[in-house]
Amino acid sequence: MKKMTKALSLFLAVLMLALPLAGCNSTTSSAPDAAGSSESASLPESSVQEGASEQETEKADINIIGLKGPTALGMLQIMENNEAGEANNNYNFTLVGAPDEITSKLISGEVDIAAVPTNLASVLYNKTEGGVKLLALNTLGVLYMVTKNEEVASIADLKGKTIYATGEGSTPQYALEYILTQNGLDPETDVNIVYKSEHAEILPLMISGEATIALLPQPFVTQALAQDAEIEVALDMTEEWDKCVTDGSQLTMGCVVARTEFVEENKEAVDRFLEEYAASVEFVNGNVEEAAALSGKFDVIAEEVAAKAIPECNIVFWEGEQMKEAAEGFLTVLYNANPQSVGGALPDEGLYYEK
Repeated sequence: MKKMTKALSLFLAVLMLALPLAGCNSTTSSAPDAAGSSESASLPESSVQEGASEQETEKADINIIGLKGPTALGMLQIMENNEAGEANNNYNFTLVGAPDEITSKLISGEVDIAAVPTNLASVLYNKTEGGVKLLALNTLGVLYMVTKNEEVASIADLKGKTIYATGEGSTPQYALEYILTQNGLDPETDVNIVYKSEHAEILPLMISGEATIALLPQPFVTQALAQDAEIEVALDMTEEWDKCVTDGSQLTMGCVVARTEFVEENKEAVDRFLEEYAASVEFVNGNVEEAAALSGKFDVIAEEVAAKAIPECNIVFWEGEQMKEAAEGFLTVLYNANPQSVGGALPDEGLYYEK
């Protein structure tokens, strides 16, 4: 009997010791306490919520401006996400028809980020004494020489002809002049170049027959071919550029820049934008029909035109060293042909943004 009593006492002692240990080792509990909640469950949940709140990053307000056309196509998914409140920042987008509408807004600080012709990045950098940063290249060669009832099989065939074009003072002008010069033609005397402020002005002239030769970018080439069966592509100017250069530089038509002051004060927001931009470019190139619908929705390019043109627009996202190498080569070619095309001097390392 004494042995049973001793054994029972030992069992009860062990049991009393084990119960609190089991309670300490429990990480969750579904049983409510007297107040209707479980203290052991509520504390971890509260801690997680507080941690998430502390780690949540406040979105920055960013004003973005771009040209209607290829340089804005890469941002379509950002525009859509922004409208749904799901973008990495709070964006205010403005689309315009000519580069000069962008310059003043960027210099004045009215906008923070801009999609512009690549040479304009250098011009703005020199003009503002380092006031802009080149964030990424977004468009490669998209220029074509189109004709209507004209025989143009080479650059030499342009001698004595009138060429309608856009982009005076920006990449299209300087790329055209470089290619003409490298083929032995003087842009001032051997051809007559008539510049219009917007691409849309040229198509009616081609259809009416007033213009028979025009330098147009995609997607306006696609639009012209669709509206007039007599208009055809005579020369791919990217191919003509490649024939002229010996250093391997590429015809880089468009880029994205930002005000240096804005970048320095909002680096994390800028990096979030670039991450989002890279994903948007991938989406546009990989989902042409969806991207075309967004292009029509946001009035970048009409949906039916965008569906055919996007694969021909050379939309890219090049940053870092890849951006720097391509841009430096392109700007050097332009500078050697005409220093004013890049703002009078080649930009130094300060132009290029580094994460």
